[in-house]
Amino acid sequence: MNGILPLWKPKGMTSHDCVFKLRKLLRTKKVGHTGTLDPEVSGVLPICIGRATKIAEYITSAGKTYEGEVTLGYSTTTEDAWGEAVETKPVEIPIDRSRVEGILRELTGEITQTPPMYSAVKVNGKRLYEYARKGIEVERPSRKVQIHELELLEDWTELEEGYPRFSFKVSCSKGTYVRTLAVEIGKQLGYPAHMSSLTRTKSASFTQAECFTLEEVEEYVQSERAGDLLFPLELGLSHLPKMAISDTLAEKVKNGARLNEPGDWPGESEVVMDHNGRAIAIYQRHPDKPEVIKPVKVLFND
Repeated sequence: MNGILPLWKPKGMTSHDCVFKLRKLLRTKKVGHTGTLDPEVSGVLPICIGRATKIAEYITSAGKTYEGEVTLGYSTTTEDAWGEAVETKPVEIPIDRSRVEGILRELTGEITQTPPMYSAVKVNGKRLYEYARKGIEVERPSRKVQIHELELLEDWTELEEGYPRFSFKVSCSKGTYVRTLAVEIGKQLGYPAHMSSLTRTKSASFTQAECFTLEEVEEYVQSERAGDLLFPLELGLSHLPKMAISDTLAEKVKNGARLNEPGDWPGESEVVMDHNGRAIAIYQRHPDKPEVIKPVKVLFND
């Protein structure tokens, strides 16, 4: 089996739990996910099967879309609803929608984030959550991320006093912490805040409508239709430029040969070498040899 299974990850399971279950259901060890979702977050989780595991990083690095909820009035240790309360400051006066929309516009584009202490980012060889569980505060490296779209979802004109909530939609780059974005929205409104719910609705080109639940996967396997669950691995590379190649050139590409750069080379970045609609390799310009291209990954050599 080779392809991508768009899974709808349920709440209460880790991404690794899903991979473990699918390995048993599909009876194959070559199964990998494409970007961790926290246990309490549901949503789109593309799973790579067989040779598609070679392109998992490309799906992981593609953009994602989420629908989340911000609760104003108190912050938590984990920046979400499952941490302990840290700071409390109820909203004292109603907040106009236009004010919130203005803040969302300011946070659209390139922004700098500092990962939360309860995250998988590594510092000095250890993940931040390992330090956090021991009560150790360490300096966290900030990083730049892209917020492509950030908008309110609900139809309201004013937030009430106390601990109001509102929903939003965000399309963002790899490495964005939506929890931290929710906290920043609250900070700019002048209140502590946290992310009270989150769902991933899109990952790379895969949407919620295309996903299968674990229960559906089991049904397909039992009825010997497991192959119908898989999308071609080419979909996981659809955001990369591609170049159609001839039969003769395809044989060289399958063997990982370095090639003279074609005159119609389609981009500065990595390029999918397409042979009759099949992605057989990913190539890039050679870093040291002008007008030469070299393989990054050979996907099929048969």
